[in-house]
Amino acid sequence: MFTEGEVTEPSYIDIIHNRGSFADPAIPVEVRIANASAPGSQRKPIKLVEAAVRLERDKAREAERIRLPKEFWPQVWCLFDRDDHVVLGQALKQAREGNVRVAFSHPCFEVWRLLHHKAVTGTFGQVCDLATARLPFARSVANVKIVLPEQIPMGSFGLAKKRALQMNAVHEDHLPLQNRDPYTDVFAFVEQGLGITSY
Repeated sequence: MFTEGEVTEPSYIDIIHNRGSFADPAIPVEVRIANASAPGSQRKPIKLVEAAVRLERDKAREAERIRLPKEFWPQVWCLFDRDDHVVLGQALKQAREGNVRVAFSHPCFEVWRLLHHKAVTGTFGQVCDLATARLPFARSVANVKIVLPEQIPMGSFGLAKKRALQMNAVHEDHLPLQNRDPYTDVFAFVEQGLGITSY
C-alpha cells in the first residue's frame, strides 16, 4: 500500500484492519504501508504510482518464481486524492498499465470519512477543506487529519459504500475520473485489498 497522506489514510487502515470482519477469516491479510517514511515530495500520485509499479513487478516475479497460486499473489495499491495534482491522468494510466490498483477520492479522502456519517451531495469545487468542515467532529477535534476509532462508527461500512455508489452515480461515465467531484472508491480497497466485508 502506498498512501498520499502520512497520517490520515494509514490511521484509517489500522483501525479498520483491526476491527473489520474479513470475507475469509482463515486467510490473514497483511497490510504494509510501503512509503511510511517517504517525504512529502515522494507522496504525489505520479511518484506513488511509479514506486508501486516497481514493487508490483518485483512481487509478481517473486510470486511466479515460487509458484504461488495467482489468487494469493500480493496486491499493490495506491490511495490518493484529486487535490490539485496536474498529472493525475498520467498517474492513473500508469497504474492501470502496471497492474497497480488505485483507491481514489475527489477532492480528498475526507469525502470517504464523511460518507460514514451522512450522504454527500453537490460539489466541493476541488476544495478539501469544505469536505473536512462537514465532518461531524471537525469543530471538536484540533487535527481532523488523524482518524480516531470513535470517528468510524461500528456498522458504518455498508452504509458508507451505499452512499458512495449513489454519489458516484451522479457523474456521467464519459467524465474522466479526475474530474468527478465528489467521488470516492475507497470501498473497493476495503473489500478487494483488505478483504474486509464490514466494520
